[in-house]
Amino acid sequence: MIKLTNDLRGDITGGITAGIVALPLALALGVASGLGPMAGLYGAILVGFFAAFLGGTPSQISGPTGPMVVVLAGLFASLSGDATLVFTAVMLAGLLQIVFGFLGIGQYIRLVPYPVISGFMSGIGAIIIILQLGRLLGHEPPSGTIGALEYLPTALSDINFGTLLIGVGTLIIAYKWPASLGKYVPGALAALVIGTIVGLFVENLPVLGQIPTGLPSLHLPVFDQSTLFLVVEAAVVLAVLGCIDSLLTSLVADNMTRTRHDSNRELVGQGVGNTIAGLFGGIAGAGATMRTVINIRSGGSGRLSGMVHSLVLLAIVMGLGGLASHIPHAVLAGILVKVGLDIIDWSYITKAHRGPRWDLALMLLVLGMTVFVDLITAVAAGVVLAALAFVKQLAKVQLDAIKVMPEHLDVPEEAAILKKIGPSVNLFDFGSPLSFGAAADVGHHVRENVKNEVSILLLDFDRVPFMDVSAARAVDTIITDAQAAGRKILISALTPKVKQVLDALDVKNTVSEAHIFETRLDALKYAEMMVDNAKVGSSKKGDSVSVVGGAPSPT
Repeated sequence: MIKLTNDLRGDITGGITAGIVALPLALALGVASGLGPMAGLYGAILVGFFAAFLGGTPSQISGPTGPMVVVLAGLFASLSGDATLVFTAVMLAGLLQIVFGFLGIGQYIRLVPYPVISGFMSGIGAIIIILQLGRLLGHEPPSGTIGALEYLPTALSDINFGTLLIGVGTLIIAYKWPASLGKYVPGALAALVIGTIVGLFVENLPVLGQIPTGLPSLHLPVFDQSTLFLVVEAAVVLAVLGCIDSLLTSLVADNMTRTRHDSNRELVGQGVGNTIAGLFGGIAGAGATMRTVINIRSGGSGRLSGMVHSLVLLAIVMGLGGLASHIPHAVLAGILVKVGLDIIDWSYITKAHRGPRWDLALMLLVLGMTVFVDLITAVAAGVVLAALAFVKQLAKVQLDAIKVMPEHLDVPEEAAILKKIGPSVNLFDFGSPLSFGAAADVGHHVRENVKNEVSILLLDFDRVPFMDVSAARAVDTIITDAQAAGRKILISALTPKVKQVLDALDVKNTVSEAHIFETRLDALKYAEMMVDNAKVGSSKKGDSVSVVGGAPSPT
């Protein structure tokens, strides 16, 4: 059941405004995908309606977006213009998004680091602009970023100045349209109308030509063994990219409406929308930031606004064909250049030099790989490198947290005992969780701080809630090295999770059960007795580890 919001008028107003704004963008993105303007409109209608009806962000407006179109255009070229296979990829992408939603993957997609998101979004913006440069000059460049760049000198040597003027004029109108008029006629729509009217008086201007109107036809999925890999690969990229794009827009909507979206429900709604869009010849879509912002600012706050947006487009589609056939390619190219410029993350690019150098380098790397390699490789490489950099930073923090006592011992009774037996005992406080990032240097860190006269190492895990296998192996190495040097090992304050890991790796078999203590104070008292006994020649050699508290009496 559709639950109407309290501000019904705001939802209707917001939906109508968003629908009008979406019209030129849907046409332009449909053309850019290679599938035609009506495919863009059908995608906007179907994805927009079902994502609003079933999704987890009530105020969000969904439809074709630049990132999705870049993938579709590449797939269209790779499949030699076979639209049926492209629509199959769109349907598969939708089904994958539904699966992602039910598996709860939405919460993990939001963990992609910001420099990676900034890099691939800016790269997508750059791709859109590069692909439109040839069209602005009056040519039809080959598909692909490299092909479009290589074709640019040819286009520059034979410029159609009429096309160039209309395209640049469209871009200027879209940017400079007065805000006071924008309340009634959005800038992109004004640019579309004005550019089309001017184009009627310019000769030899490439236009869309005759396009169909009415309801879409059914496109059942088709699978061809020779192209199956391409279709599935594109579907995965579309699904992941659509999830990221939508959830980023959901965060924007949350900030504006002071609400909290449901990530996994949003993925299901987007997936249903894309599946149905592909079934009826529409291009893939996602949450559209600009249209969502316009909807919210116009009063839209509930699901009805997104559904009204789709119904407005549907009404236009039913009688649009005759008018849309006169729209010049240059006008759509100008609108797409604005889309590309808007996607580029200027806010971060202009400030990135003041932030961490590594984050800037990561953003530039992802941007370059997005433009010159492919989206999925760029994002995967960015996430892996960002994760490795984070692990390295975390490892440094973990190593810095390993304290050598008594310099950092705060409990008076413990400090007094350690001061008395200090020359013979080293107490190491592992001050944080231990991960594989720090594991390689933990042993070296301990060895550097153990003096020759030390006969007892006390390893305190009071502030270590968990450790991974790599860290456990490092602890095992510390114990083995110390025993090889004739030193005894005492362990205190093992948490259940740390005990479990040490048990699993049989680390407990290297020190005696009596040398494991529940508290650091018990371990220090035991060490004091061992040192006293050693002074009278009665100390005994330590044996092996266990994971239960030992009695504070020397054995």
